[in-house]
Amino acid sequence: MNALNPVPEHDLAWYVDDLRQRGIRRVHVLAWRDLDDADAGGSEVHADEVMRRWADLGLDVLHRTSYAEGLPTEAERNGYRVVRRGSRYTVFGRTVASELTRRMGPYDALVEIWNGVPWFSPIWCRRPRVTVLHHVHGPMWDQMLPGPLGPAGRFLESRLAPPFYRRGLTVTGAETSRDELLELGFRPDRVLAVPYGVDPRFSPGGTKTAQPSVVAVGRLAPVKRFDRVIDAVVAARREVDGLTATIVGRGPLADELQARIDAAGAGGYIRLAGRVDDADLIDLYRSSWLVTSGSIAEGWGLSLTEGAGCGTPALATDIRGHRNSVLDGRSGVLVPPDRLATTMVELLHDRPWLDRLAAGAREWGASLTWERSALGLTAALHAEVLRSGGHDQ
Repeated sequence: MNALNPVPEHDLAWYVDDLRQRGIRRVHVLAWRDLDDADAGGSEVHADEVMRRWADLGLDVLHRTSYAEGLPTEAERNGYRVVRRGSRYTVFGRTVASELTRRMGPYDALVEIWNGVPWFSPIWCRRPRVTVLHHVHGPMWDQMLPGPLGPAGRFLESRLAPPFYRRGLTVTGAETSRDELLELGFRPDRVLAVPYGVDPRFSPGGTKTAQPSVVAVGRLAPVKRFDRVIDAVVAARREVDGLTATIVGRGPLADELQARIDAAGAGGYIRLAGRVDDADLIDLYRSSWLVTSGSIAEGWGLSLTEGAGCGTPALATDIRGHRNSVLDGRSGVLVPPDRLATTMVELLHDRPWLDRLAAGAREWGASLTWERSALGLTAALHAEVLRSGGHDQ
């Protein structure tokens, strides 16, 4: 595979075996958070799905992230090592210093997961390197950082950092995210879109609730706009008898969202479930009539494809990331934010329409696999190894 031919020519095991034969045995993966972090989301799921497969096939993988309260500074997960040091902000400088001084040991290749703030690996890394950039944060900066820090974040992401990355290979999860990077001046032949997967556990089964129900899943953060979901459910319930909603996730807005539910008198039918285990989450996806999202920005709507895997269609805001994870009109419906409530009513009153979307969701979810996603990133790394002529032993 190369940038002009993004279709892998071999299977995952072949690429990993060839990487090892070429001296690529130790891979460092830099990320802001890891899967056990309370704020973990789709990016962390993606990283784990790739790294566990690399470890299974014999690569020595080290995952360097920030420290998370309640977690050990070092751990083993799914065959790879996790090192957590530094705060959400100091992790970047500390990690670069550690790599330059080899405090975390030598490595043969590097994967940088750029989540808003870059690691600037093109400046200091002299090994084969791939950047994973799930999406451009854009308007999310104002949601995440107060005052002048929001514009500063946008400047860093859109103006300061891109020139350093344009010559390297960047992997993203969807064509619309690739388009965003091209708009920032990334070279078309150096950006690959590799679709994300759905764990096979998210599969059809069970029965739907007797009364209409919706589920929304994600971190309770401003950018996810769960307030829109709450308002839409409150409005829709006036016309849909017995409608209930469950919101799954934790985050800084939990108290504010609960207050919004209470103020609307919706505590009896909208529930903040917090974080739930996988079995309960799968049951919620399977039993709900719709999975919904009011987010303003996403690289990929992981909850929407997990719901699709369980045969539940999506109702979500019409944004770039959702256009990648929902086949509009086939596996779900994408609408402007002000149409969430009215479309929810229309869908829940039209069971044949909902059944057609559910069939499309099952087909769409079944087509997305993490094996395919891991294969795409591995083939990209392999292409960079060939392009670099190997690495210094």
